[in-house]
Amino acid sequence: MRRRSFLGLAALLGVGACAAREVTAGNRYYSGPVSDHFDGSKFFNPDGMRTRSFRELLRWQTSGGRQDWPDHVPVTQTVPEARVAGLRVTFIGQATSLIQAGGLNILSDPILSKHASPVQFAGPARVAAPGVAFEDLPPIDLVVLSHNHYDHMDMPTLRRLHERDRVPVVTPLGNDTILHGAIPDLDVRVGDWEDVFQVGGATVRLLQCHHWSARGLSDRRDALWCSFAVETPAGRVLVMGDTAFDGGRPYEVAARHGPYRLALIPIGAYAPRWYMAPQHQDPAEAVAGFRLSSADYALAQHWGTFQLTDEARNDPVIELHKELAKAGIAEDLFRAVPPGTVWDLPA
Repeated sequence: MRRRSFLGLAALLGVGACAAREVTAGNRYYSGPVSDHFDGSKFFNPDGMRTRSFRELLRWQTSGGRQDWPDHVPVTQTVPEARVAGLRVTFIGQATSLIQAGGLNILSDPILSKHASPVQFAGPARVAAPGVAFEDLPPIDLVVLSHNHYDHMDMPTLRRLHERDRVPVVTPLGNDTILHGAIPDLDVRVGDWEDVFQVGGATVRLLQCHHWSARGLSDRRDALWCSFAVETPAGRVLVMGDTAFDGGRPYEVAARHGPYRLALIPIGAYAPRWYMAPQHQDPAEAVAGFRLSSADYALAQHWGTFQLTDEARNDPVIELHKELAKAGIAEDLFRAVPPGTVWDLPA
C-alpha cells in the first residue's frame, strides 16, 4: 500500500494539495496592472477563502488521517480514432481528457508522466496508467492548461506534444513565462479571466475559478489559474480544471457562457475538508456545481490517479454516486469512469 510521503507532498510542493510559506515581494512570472484579482504583486481569489499556511500544512501532514491506496490499479488503454465528427471524450487520468469535437482534438491539463513532480524519480506517483498511451494520441490541435501545479502542468508531456504536433497552448497570465522557460518556442496564448482566443477552429474563453498556484517555495500565486469555456463545432464544453466550490461562484460565472453539452468537473483530492475546502471541491459540491453550470452531461476528473490527499482512492466515486442519488440526478448524466473509457455524447 502507498504510505504518507511528506517529501512527495510538501517538499515538492507544486501539486494542488500542498501549501508553502507565503512570499509577498515581487513576481517571478508576471507584471501588469492592478485588478480585482491581482494586487500588483500576487494573484488572489476576490472575496474568496484563503489558501492554507505552511503551519497548517504541517498540522495536516502529521494528523494521521491518510487512507491507504493501492500501488497499482489495472487500466485498459484505448487507441482513439484520428478524428471524430460528433462530441466524444476519453478520460486519460487526473484532469487529462481527450475531447474530440467536430474534427478537433483538444487535451485538458495533459500529464502522462509517472510522477507529478519537478523530477521523475520522486514525488507523487501514478497508480493508474494513462488511459491513452502517448504514442496512441491522435494529432492534438489545442491544449487548455488551467494552472501550474505539477499534476496539471507537466513539462515532459508538454515537450513531447510540442515536438510532435507544435500544439498551441491556452493558459492564464504568468504561465507563459514558466512554459517558455522550459520550451522556448512553444506556441502559448496567454490571457486573463474573460479573455477569448480563436485557436484551431475552437473559441476558448478563460473563466474565473477559485484556486492558487506555485511551482516552488518562492512563487506562490505568481501565475493565474482558470477554468475554460470551449466552443467547438460539436458544441460547447466546460473544462473546470481545478477549483474550490467558493459558494458556487465558479459555476455561476461559467453558466453565463453556456449552455454546455459537457462539463469536465473535479471530484477528488478533498480530504480533510478543513484544509482542502479553499482549493478543492468535494463530490457534494461537484454535483451542486453541475446543476449550476447548465451542462447537459458531466465527466468526473481529478481523482484516482495520484494520491494527493487523505481520502481513499475510490471514495470520490462512492460519494459522487451518493450525492447524485440525493439530488435525483441519473448516474449516466454525471459519469465517473476508469481511465481509457470512451464516451460519445448524445446528439
